[in-house]
Order: sequence, then structure tokens, then C-alpha cells
Amino acid sequence: MADDRFSVGDYVVFSIVLLISALIGIWHACKGGKQKTTAEYLLANRRLSFWPVSISILVSFLSAITLLGLPGEIYSYGTQFYLTIIGYVLVCSAVSTVFVPMFRRINITCVHEVSSPIPLSHSLSPSLPFPLPLGV
Repeated sequence: MADDRFSVGDYVVFSIVLLISALIGIWHACKGGKQKTTAEYLLANRRLSFWPVSISILVSFLSAITLLGLPGEIYSYGTQFYLTIIGYVLVCSAVSTVFVPMFRRINITCVHEVSSPIPLSHSLSPSLPFPLPLGV
């Protein structure tokens, strides 16, 4: 059985990764960003195009558990799982081209900001595409 402890090489690689991550944070903190308000920082001043929004939705939808469990899933059950990944990409692309422009027009950042009473069918419509790649 393999040793479950870090070796010197493991500590070196781990330390380098942490150092690079810290240096990136320090660089951007010292350089100073162009964002002056929280809305500019969180929403990128509403200037992002289709691809970054789509990738952001996809990455936030996938979890670390999915990424860690995917190799075991493919090993155990075969490579048909790629169809789910294609579904993720298609659904996230559709959401970023259909719903994100709608959110921009009415100047909200998420569906939960809608304050007026709306029919249940309309309130659930933005969340309906997400279970589709899961086969639900």
C-alpha cells in the first residue's frame, strides 16, 4: 500500500501552487483594478460577451465532486458520460444567450430579484434548463 503522507516533493509542489496563487492576489491588489463600485466588480460592468458568461455558468454548475468523480464514473460505466457533458455545454450556452440578455434588459442579476408577483410558470422557467443535462 502506498504511503499516505506527503513527501518532500509533494510539499514543494504544494508550496509552489500556494505561492503562485498568493502572488497573483498580491499583484492584483497592488496593481489596483479599474472597478470603483461593487456592481462593476461583480458584474464586470455588464460588458461580458457570450463566451465568458457561458463558461461561468458551466463552471458554477459543475462541482468539485463532479470533477473528482468523473474519472471513476467513466472507468466504471464507460464513456457514454460524455453525452452529459455535451448537455451541460448546450444548456449553459442556451441559458447565456436566452436568459442573460433578458436579465440585462430588466437590470437584474438573478431570478430571485424579481419583486412583483408573477405566475409560477414564469418564475420557474429560468431554472428549468438546468436539470435537463442530468436526465431528470
